[in-house]
This record gives sequence, structure tokens and C-alpha cells, in this order.
Amino acid sequence: MKVLVLGGDGYCGWPTSLHLSDVGHEVVIVDNCVRRTIDHELSAASLTPISDIKDRIGAWREVSGQTIGFEFGDLLDWEFVSEVVQRHQPEAIVHFAEQRAAPYSMIDRRHAVYTQHNNVIGNLNVLFAINEYVPECHLVKLGTMGEYGQPNIDIEEGYIEIEHNGRTDLLPFPKQPGSWYHLSKVHDSHNIHFACRIWGLRATDLNQGVVYGTVTQQAERDSRLINRFDYEEVFGTVLNRFCVQAAIGHPLTVYGNGSQTRGYLDIRDTVCCIELAVENPAERGEMRVFNQFTEEFSVRQLAELVVDAANKLGIEARMESIENPRVEKYDHYYNAKHTGLLDLGLEPHLLGDSLLDSLLNIALEYRERIDPEVVMPTVDWRKGKARQRVHKTPAEPSTL
Repeated sequence: MKVLVLGGDGYCGWPTSLHLSDVGHEVVIVDNCVRRTIDHELSAASLTPISDIKDRIGAWREVSGQTIGFEFGDLLDWEFVSEVVQRHQPEAIVHFAEQRAAPYSMIDRRHAVYTQHNNVIGNLNVLFAINEYVPECHLVKLGTMGEYGQPNIDIEEGYIEIEHNGRTDLLPFPKQPGSWYHLSKVHDSHNIHFACRIWGLRATDLNQGVVYGTVTQQAERDSRLINRFDYEEVFGTVLNRFCVQAAIGHPLTVYGNGSQTRGYLDIRDTVCCIELAVENPAERGEMRVFNQFTEEFSVRQLAELVVDAANKLGIEARMESIENPRVEKYDHYYNAKHTGLLDLGLEPHLLGDSLLDSLLNIALEYRERIDPEVVMPTVDWRKGKARQRVHKTPAEPSTL
């Protein structure tokens, strides 16, 4: 199957591209490599040294014999999007190509506008290109569990049956996003749902939980294939960040009392979920929704697991509660359904000592690359601005 992976140079997109290629699909990455530019904007870099995209693709060809195509361009450029989709005629499009960090969207007005414009307009261009040139193509869109917020009811997979004044209907689950980024994803979901309903497109919306880890089976074959490992407070996910803090002897910074609960999954499960969605497409006119995570943890539970694993490795680690820069509930109800991907055959990699040891050892291996100045929060949800470390102007796409 020919698959375009939009955003295939990023944290989730790169290992997904390798995995899909490894299982036999014809993969073409579409990316403007802006995530690399954002590293400079934030004065922070991946813990792991990542190769240039062309070197990455070349290394994969050397070790696997498989070729991954590459198209450099921006989804905001309609002429580029339409030309690429028309020329490649993909059977599936996997869409990672959006600004993915909630804190980034909360830095200030410019970053909020950038996030909404980049994510929503880029997604609209993809929808119009599919409808015009490849109407049978299956869109696999990466959403986020953060779209739902923290409701005091069970979170269903995308839809909920409502009874009102004696009548019932199956409606999209109500959303309570917690950042401008999450709100952009809600807009995407609404636009995809609308396009499926009026044009008869087929789409799968994967509401992904918080991803951790960096190693996949494919990336282990060559050091040039290594994935990003973000640890700073804007793009670094919580478990990765805790492991880096432990490695440099910094207290594990728990926001508030740490009772905030989320769904989590291993990066190895991310790539398998994408494979399952691609190979089991939605029907024409259907926007199918899966909640893509494997386990639920509170932030404090994760910190305790890291402290215990670090101590076993001879690393002195401890937790420290700090003021929460975000606006979110504590001690809240959280029960999200996530059976759809399991029913398709997902076999989860659950969080255990071996994975924690691996993350901690990666942090120790690259400890000299860690900048202690970037592990503490600078973005305050309530003030709509960041302290001086973050630049005022959003990054522009890279050039190759």
C-alpha cells in the first residue's frame, strides 16, 4: 500500500515511517522539518543526536533494502499539497504534521495563532486534496486524548449515545480541551467529521495518549536511525522528562499534588496502532475514532515508578512538588474506553522495569547533552506568556 506520512521526520512520524516500510508498505515522508528549527527557537535539542532527514533515509535503505521517499514542503501551501497528493496517489495518508505541544501553544498570542493556523489550515488542505484527487484514500489522523479534557463521566471512543426529552442520538463526545493546541485538534476532528459526512471520505481519528520511550525495533538497527528524545518542558513528555531529571540528580518535578491522570502508551505501540489503522480502513463516509493508549497513570504514580527504578540502578532520585503552570483538575475521575485497537489486534507493551531501565540508561548515556536550564517550566497557562528563555517568534520551516 502506498502511504504518505505527513510529519514523518518527527517524534512519532519517524518511527512510524520506518515501521510501515518494514512491514512492506511504500512510504513517502512529507515534512517541512520545522520541528528541527523549533529546537533553535527553544534553545533546546533532542537528548539523542538525530541525523539529517536525508541521512536517516539513506541509512534505512542501507540496513533494510527499502526506500522511503521524501517530499519537502509545507501543508499550508495548497499548491504543494495538491501536487504531491495528485502525483503520488496514496491509498492512505497518516497525518502527524501539526504543532504537537500544548505548552508551545500557550507561550503567547503569536504561538497560539501559529498553532491554530498551522494545524487547522494544513488539515483542511489535506482534506480538500483527498476529496479532489484520491477520494478512496483513507486518512489516519493523529488526535489527542487531551481533546476530551477531564469530564466526570466515562470517556467513550469518539461518540456517546445521548437521550434527551425522550429521543436518543449517537453524537460526537463533548470536548473540553485544555490548551490552544488541544483546541486546534478539536477543530480538526470537527472538520474531518464534516468532510466524511458531506463528501463520503473515510477517516480514522486516533486520540493518542501521552507517548513515552524512543526505541523501536527498526531504530535499533543503526545509530543513524535513532529517534528524538525530547526532555525540555515544552515538548518533552512527562515520563521521558522524569528519566532525564533523575539522570542529572534533579528532583522529579511533579505539578501540584500529581493526581492528574492520563492515558499513556509506549512509542512501540504508537507505530503498531498506525499499522492496524492503515491496514483496516474505515468505510466510505465514516469517521472512526479510537482512543490510542494502553494504561492510565497519575503523574505522581509515574514519578514514583521512576524513583524506584532509578534507585535500583544506584541513582539517587526524589520527587518535588512545584506550582502547576497548567490549569487542570486534581483528584478527578478518569475512565477512558480504549478497546477498538485491542479488538483489531494490538498487543500492548506495558510499562515495566525493563522499559524504565532502558529510558534511564539512554538518559545516562547522553547525560553530557542535557541542559539543566530547560527542565523547569517557563510557560504559565494563566498569564499567556513565557519567561525569557523562549523566543517571541514561532519558528519558520527549515531549509534543506
